[in-house]
Amino acid sequence: METIASLFRGGINGLTEYLSAHVITCLVPALFIAGAIAAFVSQAAVLRYFGPQTKKPVSYGVASVSGAVLAVCSCTVLPLFAGIYKKGAGLGPAIAFLFSGPAINVLAIVYSAKLLGFDIGFARAIGAIAFSVIIGLIMAFIYRKEKSQADAQAFAMLASDPAGKSIWQQVLFIGSLVGVLVFAASKNWIVMVIFLAAAAVILWRWFTKGEIVRWLKETLHFTRLIIPWLLVGVFIAGILTVVIPQSIVTRYVGGNSLPASFIASFAGALMYFATLTEVPIIRAFMDLGMGKGPALALLLAGPALSLPSMLVIRNVMGTKKMLTYVALVVVMATTTGYVFGLIA
Repeated sequence: METIASLFRGGINGLTEYLSAHVITCLVPALFIAGAIAAFVSQAAVLRYFGPQTKKPVSYGVASVSGAVLAVCSCTVLPLFAGIYKKGAGLGPAIAFLFSGPAINVLAIVYSAKLLGFDIGFARAIGAIAFSVIIGLIMAFIYRKEKSQADAQAFAMLASDPAGKSIWQQVLFIGSLVGVLVFAASKNWIVMVIFLAAAAVILWRWFTKGEIVRWLKETLHFTRLIIPWLLVGVFIAGILTVVIPQSIVTRYVGGNSLPASFIASFAGALMYFATLTEVPIIRAFMDLGMGKGPALALLLAGPALSLPSMLVIRNVMGTKKMLTYVALVVVMATTTGYVFGLIA
C-alpha cells in the first residue's frame, strides 16, 4: 500500500511541478501562437516555406534553425508543430521543426557549453541541426506515398484559402506572441509585459471581433488536443522518477560503450526535461561517472522527446509515424553519442 502511495505522490509531484513552473510561462503562450498560426497565417504562406514543393534547402533550412530563439521544451513545441502540420506543411520540414524547436535554442546550447564543456555544447548544436534535417528527410521518404495524397489536397485548397492579414501584420502579431513566450520562459517580466501590450495594441488596431474569436477557437482546439494527453504523460513521468532511481541509471551509463549510449538515449526519450533542466541533471550524472558519449546521447534525445510528447505526437499524426520518429531519434542519438565518446 505504501508503494502505491509513493508512486501516486511521484505522479502528483510531477504534475504539480509542471503546472506551477511551465504552464503559464511556456505552454499557454505556445498554444496562443499555434492558434494564431492556424487562424491568421494563410496556407500558402506555410506551404511557401514548409510545403513539399518548396526547395529542400529552404524548407529544411528554415525548419532546422527556427527554434534557435525559442526556449521551449519538448512539450511546449507541440502546439507549434501541430499548428504548421495542420496547415499543410510537408511532413519532413514539420518533423525537422518538431525536433529542432527544443533542441537548438540558444540558451540551452550556451548553458550546455558552459556547464558540460565546449566540446559537448558544440556537438549538441551541430547534432541538433543535422538530426532535424536527417530525421525529417527519412520520415518524408518513408511516408512519401501517404503524405502525397494529403499534400495534393492541401494544394487544391490553396485557391480557396482566404488571404487573411498582410504578411507584415502576421509577422508583427505572431512576433509579439513569440516575444511573450521567450521572455516569460526566461522570467524577464518587464520585457514580457511590453510584448504582451504590443500584442494587445495590434489586436485592437488591426483585427476584427470575428477574427479574434476565430483565433481563440483555434487556440481552444489545440488546448483540447494536447492538454489531456500532456497531463497524463507528465503524471506517468513523475511515477517513473520514483520507480527508476538516479543511482540505477548512472550505474549503466558509465564509460562510453554502445549499450551505455543506447540506455542514455532511451531513458532520455522517456523522461521529461523542462527547458535547461537537463543540463544540471546531466552534469550530476557525469560527476557520478557518466561518460561523455552517453551524456551527449541523453542531451540529443532528452529535450526532443518525452513520454508526454510521444502521446501528443501520436494524437496529431498517428501511432505509426510517432513510433518511427521515436525510433529514429533513439538510434541516431545512440550512434552519435557512441562515436563522440570514442573521439572525445
